[in-house]
Amino acid sequence: MKDRCRASSRICRYNVAEREHVPVLLDEVLEALAVQPDGAYVDATFGRGGHSEAILTRLSHRGRLIAFDRDAQAVTEARARFAGDERMTIAHAPFSTLGDVVGKQQLTGRIDGILFDLGVSSPQLDDPARGFSFRHDAPLDMRMDTTRGESAAQWLARAVEEDIANVIYEYGEERFSRRIARAIVRERATAPIETTGRLAEIVKRAVRKREGKQHPATRTFQAIRIFINDELGEIQRALPQAMHALAPRGRVAVISFHSLEDRIVKNFFREQEKGPEIPPELPVAPIFTSRLRVISKPTRPGEEEIRRNPRSRSAVLRVAERTEVFL
Repeated sequence: MKDRCRASSRICRYNVAEREHVPVLLDEVLEALAVQPDGAYVDATFGRGGHSEAILTRLSHRGRLIAFDRDAQAVTEARARFAGDERMTIAHAPFSTLGDVVGKQQLTGRIDGILFDLGVSSPQLDDPARGFSFRHDAPLDMRMDTTRGESAAQWLARAVEEDIANVIYEYGEERFSRRIARAIVRERATAPIETTGRLAEIVKRAVRKREGKQHPATRTFQAIRIFINDELGEIQRALPQAMHALAPRGRVAVISFHSLEDRIVKNFFREQEKGPEIPPELPVAPIFTSRLRVISKPTRPGEEEIRRNPRSRSAVLRVAERTEVFL
């Protein structure tokens, strides 16, 4: 099942000894999706399969579930766990390909519920070889899909100082971004920055002030990870595709763990429900019909879940329902 860790990550309780994964907001997600036995659903972020497994237990033999993940390890586990289950389709692909995959399954406009559980999973963070965390000194990779794209180390080796500073500021909301970028460029001139430990130490020396108990490199690592995986772009591309995939009264549920993610989701839901803001100087407002209806206030973990798993504190679940409007 899915395991989640840290802000802007998919978070859940993970018991190493028992191999137990309990996804964050599981009951709330199932209630939000209103899973119907014969329905068709999408888990856009399989992770370790917690949400997928719970959805499958509510589906009849006629139900369908499509699961996405960019991580080859997650896909391998999914195929092993659900081998032979004809209700399940597993796609080794980013969720920005949702429209194409759903279309090939001839389910466009027929999906009853879609779940996005955003961010990076704890198994990814806890595996030193993946290079997401500075808790271990490991190769600086950070790719969710290690079969393609540029690693963090490769990008830091070629990026100009201004670009590095902009990434750290925009995606990490780090006020010392320029100082950090300057230090990175200076240090890479003496030796390549190829490990998480070296990058963390460079940032630590550049940032003299820390926020509470937070490590000085936390925001920088988050920013580079988001940039390397184009995480915000993935969300922006996937949400409109989800609209076309949904059946009338189908629901989309999104769990965010960071304000940058949540802002994209909130704005998209608002625009689809109320329409774009119209300049007041226009003599006649264009006609707009709502395509989505927000069906609940943002949901956060309760006290008991936070007590069991303090890392779930930042989780926010937003849910909307497609209207009868033909897209």
